[in-house]
Amino acid sequence: MAYIQKSLTLGKCVRKNFCYTDSAMNLILWGIVLLGIYVQQSVSEMVDCFSSFKPSTGKCSDLLGQVKKNDCCLNTNYGYKEADGVCKSCGRPSWTEWTRWGECSVSCTEGVSQRRRSCYGIAACADPENLGTIQTKPCVKKECCPVEGGWSEWAKWQLCSVTCGDGLKKRRRTCSEPIPECGGSCSGAEEETTNCATEVICPTHGGWSGWGNWGPCPVTCLYEGRNPEIEIRTRTCTNPPPSVVPRGNDCEGSNTDGRPCSGLPFCPADGNWGAWTGSTPCSVTCGVGQQTQRRMCDSPKPAHGGRRCQGEEQKTGVCIVAVPCPVNGMWTEWSEWSQCRQPSTRKIKCNTREGTRRRERDCVDRRHNGSLCEGEIIQHGNCYDINDCDMKGVLSEWSEWSFCKPACGQNSEQTREINCVGDISKYRSQDRDIFAGDPNVNCQGLEQQIERRTCKNVPECQNENE
Repeated sequence: MAYIQKSLTLGKCVRKNFCYTDSAMNLILWGIVLLGIYVQQSVSEMVDCFSSFKPSTGKCSDLLGQVKKNDCCLNTNYGYKEADGVCKSCGRPSWTEWTRWGECSVSCTEGVSQRRRSCYGIAACADPENLGTIQTKPCVKKECCPVEGGWSEWAKWQLCSVTCGDGLKKRRRTCSEPIPECGGSCSGAEEETTNCATEVICPTHGGWSGWGNWGPCPVTCLYEGRNPEIEIRTRTCTNPPPSVVPRGNDCEGSNTDGRPCSGLPFCPADGNWGAWTGSTPCSVTCGVGQQTQRRMCDSPKPAHGGRRCQGEEQKTGVCIVAVPCPVNGMWTEWSEWSQCRQPSTRKIKCNTREGTRRRERDCVDRRHNGSLCEGEIIQHGNCYDINDCDMKGVLSEWSEWSFCKPACGQNSEQTREINCVGDISKYRSQDRDIFAGDPNVNCQGLEQQIERRTCKNVPECQNENE
């Protein structure tokens, strides 16, 4: 521990010819903190331990039981809840993906849309670019806002819907005075309905009432080898009764119904539980898992409609395998590119000939036989050496509009800019990322230009982290 602290003091260089970035040092410090947790001798607090933590939602699932926090976090894929009930990750600190852009803050004209991310894990997430947890950009869901229309006069009433008795009649109007604009509409009903009478009497046809209850079965149990008795129910033609003048139709069908008596049981025998079996092996080979015991409803089995055994057929308990789980390696950020070097004796400095450079990264935090990082540890690339070279200045194109800053609350705005940059038109590649070093750019007569525009309808901030 003393050696590591000394290395940090000397500028984060822990290996000859290689220095870690801030993100790498954050991962190393996280590993040291977590290792300290593992070897801690004091009693750890009890927590609810879960076998699944989803970074996309920050939710814990599959509760294993209540154990010490150190035991739960033997597996860095697990999550836990303390007394505050908030789900937390046992893993290394990492950002979630940005969420999808949310709905526009207003339904018409200009508003803003936002997206968010969260940090989960032990310790804080590195944020070298100061991106924060929320980003905001302008949006237009609809260029104009709806304008309501007006109703025309009601049309004449239509004919009554029936030729005898009482019915309904309708009339309509149109949303046209004036016509609505930009998706607007008229408030109120397009159609109006009222009662109407023909003063002609209609015949009433008979209708069955509902079936009555089934009559009692003459026996209480089934005699083996005999046909079951019949139970009867009845109904009447009174819903409604048929009219006499004018004559309505009688009900069709029978007013009685019969069926064999059913559900006549043999004498019932209730079931009873057998003994619990031995516990199954622990479900994991490291950290916290579960084991199960079962019993059968067979002492005796239920028969002839008897009740099944009451209670659970199996029970589950927590088990702990006091072995840390594998932690896969994780790449650090790439180091800065090395100085651009000439591949031969031909001069490349302030010249259009390409040189070469390299950068490195390291696979850190691999523990307990976890997987190595996939990919290369060293990356090579071409470059043009323009360090301390005299270059003519030219104005860049307008940059992209920035996100709205601040991301919430009042006085939020976007910016874009034009800057003086070195003239690279004589070079074969126009990709400025492969130019190495700081040139002396003559920007005389060329001024940086900045444009600003206000972001409209930005939501209020919900907490101090936004």
